[in-house]
Amino acid sequence: MSYDLIFLLEEPSLKNVLEMLLPKIIPNSLTYQLITHQGKQDLAKSIPRKIKAFQFSRTTKFIIVHDQDSHDCIQLKTELLTICQNAGQSDILIRIVCRELESWFLGDLAAVEKAYGLKPQSLSRKQTQQKFRNPDQLNNAKQELIKLVKEYYEATHSKAIAPHLSLTDNKSHSFQVFIEGIQNFI
Repeated sequence: MSYDLIFLLEEPSLKNVLEMLLPKIIPNSLTYQLITHQGKQDLAKSIPRKIKAFQFSRTTKFIIVHDQDSHDCIQLKTELLTICQNAGQSDILIRIVCRELESWFLGDLAAVEKAYGLKPQSLSRKQTQQKFRNPDQLNNAKQELIKLVKEYYEATHSKAIAPHLSLTDNKSHSFQVFIEGIQNFI
């Protein structure tokens, strides 16, 4: 089958989130596939193979989504773009999740609140605190989220939070750049 968009994702928990978000921003007329990997190295090795596998369709566009972690964002994007260009694909969108996926969740504490059935305003009132106004700057977003919600476990709980994420009110800049990037790319 030919797809309009192929998403190459670093990890399965990101797929959980995008399965909920993408139908809200991608028109039904476009088809897409989400392909997960088992971390950064698996993704980097897989990019050339995936590009070659889907080259039969010149209309297919690729989107790579990768956590920043401790990398320099610009250098990481350059490295990924070089891998793509060496595989014969330059029309590609690369989006970096600043630090880690949990930054997106901390950018919308109201969504976390809803996902866990917490009392209204119990978490969302914290959104005005410095660290939650710009969660992309946190080096330990996952740990911050666990402090707020002890039972958080990324593999399963990302599915619970994702349906509640606001496309417009998220304080994570990398989340907003991701949304805008997809909208512009399509």
